[in-house]
Amino acid sequence: MKRQLLMIVFASVLANAQAPSGYYNSANGLSGASLKTALSTIITNGHQDKGYNGLWTAYKTTDIDKNYENDGSILDIYSEKPVGTDPYKFTPVTNQCGTYSVEGNCYNREHIIPQSLFNQASPMVSDINFIRATDGKVNGMRSNYPFGKVGTATFTSKNGSKLGNSVSSGFSGTVFEPIDEFKGDVARMVFYFVTRYQSKLSTFTSGNMLGSSAFPGLQTWELNVLLAWHNQDPVSQAEINRNNASYTYQGNRNPFIDNPNYVNQIWGSGSASGGTSTPPSSSGCGNETFETIPAESSASYLTRTWTNNGITWTATDSRTDQTISTKAITIRDGALTSSSSVNGIGSLTVTTQLKFTGSNDTFTVKVNGTAVGTIPYNTSATTTTISNINVSGNVVITLENNSTTNRVAIDNLSWTCYSGTAKQAPSISSASNSDQNALQISPNPVSNNEIFVKGETQNIKKAEIYNLHGKVMQTIDQPFKNSKNSIKIKNLEQGIYILKLDASSLKFIVK
Repeated sequence: MKRQLLMIVFASVLANAQAPSGYYNSANGLSGASLKTALSTIITNGHQDKGYNGLWTAYKTTDIDKNYENDGSILDIYSEKPVGTDPYKFTPVTNQCGTYSVEGNCYNREHIIPQSLFNQASPMVSDINFIRATDGKVNGMRSNYPFGKVGTATFTSKNGSKLGNSVSSGFSGTVFEPIDEFKGDVARMVFYFVTRYQSKLSTFTSGNMLGSSAFPGLQTWELNVLLAWHNQDPVSQAEINRNNASYTYQGNRNPFIDNPNYVNQIWGSGSASGGTSTPPSSSGCGNETFETIPAESSASYLTRTWTNNGITWTATDSRTDQTISTKAITIRDGALTSSSSVNGIGSLTVTTQLKFTGSNDTFTVKVNGTAVGTIPYNTSATTTTISNINVSGNVVITLENNSTTNRVAIDNLSWTCYSGTAKQAPSISSASNSDQNALQISPNPVSNNEIFVKGETQNIKKAEIYNLHGKVMQTIDQPFKNSKNSIKIKNLEQGIYILKLDASSLKFIVK
């Protein structure tokens, strides 16, 4: 009975995260501009303009914190601290702006796309899907600047959101940068706006971010920033909750929260004509030659993003002036990360070369956050293959430099599609409750971001937490080294998970 209840709870969570049946049917099989237009029609239909003042009413259901403090306060992306105590909190209605002079005075209506760009016109001015409840002071400081990576901050909010000069490739003006926890949220709201209102973009002001045509709808530099943020910060339960509440209030949804893959299906390379791409074969799934990497300030170490063959790449602390065969990306204290790619991965091949001075070392290769092998590098151009990775489904590939000072060029990265037996999440152990050495989680559901484990834990070498799709959410070596029976967990959303302790696996619930 308990097992049935667990599965019912899990099924309920999944059901609540989905759009109504058939909502996106007319978009099936499309990509590029055609997909964007189909989605625009879908999310325009049913949209009920409730007026600018209606946003205050909406926030009482759409912008309530149910995933961090879960205390009924306003979830403000400019003040929320995902780990630690928030600097202040807003009570719905009571702390509605009003006037403000410092952070924490009140919350108001933050247009992620500034309303000055569309002359405060309806229905844009009151569209809940891109207007968040945020701190008045920080909203004012953000003003109508575009989003990007800040170099030197001239203003930093109490949760770390920043205003300053742009170090995003292609734009050198002033930009605003939210904290990592909400970068994907911002990106998906912008993608919603340029999709919902694509037919009006030619009449809007660009604000150094919007494009003037329906496709792609954004300036290239801003599109590259937002694609990287979308892929770095996946959809959260808080976004799902807000999307559902917004649909109840306004009658339309953000498709990029419901189906995050739409982003790369629309704006990935090869989609500009609106056609469909040729699916990769099992022998050649992905291939990156780095011929399209951005070249601005090529000798400077920056975060760089580009899109090629339908995949968006992000290289942190990287430069673009070094070569192996032709162009290459050079990583120092950073990593190279792909966007989500379909068809899984079988094996991976890449060429590396240590540039300038330094010592031999390795890159750690991760698939969906889990280490699958290492790639060595030295002063000679070296090609290495990691075989038998065998992960099915959507995959994100990351190469992390294990040195903080070595400058290493990467070229001719490729991987085969998944073909064979996929790695699976561990099965649940069936240890007898009468066995005094059997491991048990108590209490279950867990609370306060801590798992208490009963049984013989002192010799356990490794703990891994999986979701029910088999994705590793957290890995801890020697988990009980500093505690006899507990493990601290990091920001797990509500749901069911598996805790693997060496050879034992236990199911637990996070409420």
